[in-house]
Amino acid sequence: MPVLSVIVPFYNVEKYIGPCLDSIAAQTLADLEVICVDDGSVDGGPAVVESRQAEDPRISLVSQDNQGVGSARNVGVRRASGRYLAFVDGDDMVPRAAFKRLVSSLDSTGSDLACGNVMRLHRNLLTPSWAHRQAFARPIKRTHITRHPLLIRDRMLWNKVYRRSFWDRLGLSFPERMYEDQPVAMAAHVGAESVDVLAGIVYHWRQRDEPGTSITQRCLEPDNLRDRLLSVLETSDLLSRGAPKLKPDFDCDTLDIDMSVAVAALATRRTPADRELLDLAVRYLDGVSREAWESISFADRLQVHLLHQRRQDALAQVFARAVAGHLQPRVGSAGLLRKRWYGRHPAMPAHLSEVTHELRLTARLVSLEWQDGVLSGAGRAAIGGFDASELRRVRLRVWMQERRTGATVPLSAEYATPTWENVEQEDGEAVPEHGFPFGFAFDPAMLSPAQLARRGHWDLRLQLSGHGLKLAGRVAGPRWSPPLIPAPRRRSGVWLVPVRTAKGAWGLRLRKAEAIIGECRVDGGDLVFSGEISDVGDGEPVVRLRRRSDGEEMYFPVTLAGGGFQARVPLAGIDESVGHESWWEVVIDQGRPIRPLVRARHHPVATVADRRFLVDRSEDGGLLLAER
Repeated sequence: MPVLSVIVPFYNVEKYIGPCLDSIAAQTLADLEVICVDDGSVDGGPAVVESRQAEDPRISLVSQDNQGVGSARNVGVRRASGRYLAFVDGDDMVPRAAFKRLVSSLDSTGSDLACGNVMRLHRNLLTPSWAHRQAFARPIKRTHITRHPLLIRDRMLWNKVYRRSFWDRLGLSFPERMYEDQPVAMAAHVGAESVDVLAGIVYHWRQRDEPGTSITQRCLEPDNLRDRLLSVLETSDLLSRGAPKLKPDFDCDTLDIDMSVAVAALATRRTPADRELLDLAVRYLDGVSREAWESISFADRLQVHLLHQRRQDALAQVFARAVAGHLQPRVGSAGLLRKRWYGRHPAMPAHLSEVTHELRLTARLVSLEWQDGVLSGAGRAAIGGFDASELRRVRLRVWMQERRTGATVPLSAEYATPTWENVEQEDGEAVPEHGFPFGFAFDPAMLSPAQLARRGHWDLRLQLSGHGLKLAGRVAGPRWSPPLIPAPRRRSGVWLVPVRTAKGAWGLRLRKAEAIIGECRVDGGDLVFSGEISDVGDGEPVVRLRRRSDGEEMYFPVTLAGGGFQARVPLAGIDESVGHESWWEVVIDQGRPIRPLVRARHHPVATVADRRFLVDRSEDGGLLLAER
């Protein structure tokens, strides 16, 4: 009898099944069996498994007609003989020590199941899984979902090892439909006497490139939505019976994720929705508490409410406006001693209209430039996505704040009334926004000699106050949108560098510079930059590009001429973007890293070989290259 049985259902994953099985075969826990269940593949995946089977007697292959992953998993469980059970999807991978760590934990604690942290795998890039990040932030032995409620998000099957006797005692089996893992994973969590939570990474969950190849990529299809809603209802009923205190947490996540999918699927249908789909959604929503309803935004709440009311035509109109950025309900207040804020929409009932905890300041710049040695800016402040007409006149205060010390430099204080303005989005579309205009001016003479000497980071901040409302935050905006970042200026030997973060927040960085980029342009598909370096040293410097997300590096030559340097980076030769966006920090490596200060003005966006690049400044004024 092996220690662990690993069940691998697969269907048309020829590209991935080999690496998947290799990652299992390489486990430090060697005493295992691998039961691969082919669910009617029509590609070369079964042949790949057979080749691995010939090399490793621990691997076996079972074939069946296409009946779905739930059926395939049930077949695998029936054939499994191990003391423990694990499940791996055929397109994912398992870190080398994962099963050893999970099984060892169960051996030491006697718990019924052990679960661990997860990374998303996209091409060669690993990023934390948002669904698992909080629940697995720290290790906890012999806990339970009722004592560690963040496990309500741990609804996947494959980052776990189960004690087989526990599995059989609960009589767990998979429904033969899509989204079959959620009710089983939740039943295991609720039914366990104790659970071990490991903070270490035990699973690499692949995000596939091919459109329409996974269940989640086909989420708007009617059959897909039906199975999703069935799993939601099954899990909801399970929690209502076995762990009712967890139901509100489950509902908060379900409204945010599953119901947003249902809204999108039904709002975009050209024909009336299948009555069964509406019945399933309504049946679930009938049991959702007010607390859970209030956990999602007003816009989402409105759309889910219309779904609950079966008003498909109204839902389609509201959904289209929300997607286009045109759904901006008016916000108003009520009460004297304890003022509360409400969104106004004719389709929204009063008991679902409160937005007090949703109101947030959004402030962006529309211009920023040096004028006669003074950094002058103008922008607009808004209250999320709401129409602020009822606020009429508010006070806006703008200041700079040093991160380390909290020291402030006031820039402006003025009253403003809201106006409508079309705001260009990153995709080039213009969306009307209701907000308050503001302006400010920063004179470097405002900084004291001590503040200059500290060479710190200063954030641009704004506060909006009036009518019992007070909101504050950083001034930010989409990184790929105007305005351009002004060139740095020098004062008392210190460079004052206007910057914005990767998330678009504006500020000022005070720094020295060992190298300065005076010219930066895109020439024939190459990023070309040149400048001066204070000490060329004895070695041969190189340009080093380092990707922020995973630390991957690329190197390019530097040409020296006296105290000057020039570098050319072929943009088409840079590793392709992994995920939505990749950021590369540019450093001159001379045995030690030198971050050159960018003085040049440059065109921020360039398209090379159908790839879109942004040439920008980093938070310290260095050269930053992004691809989206």
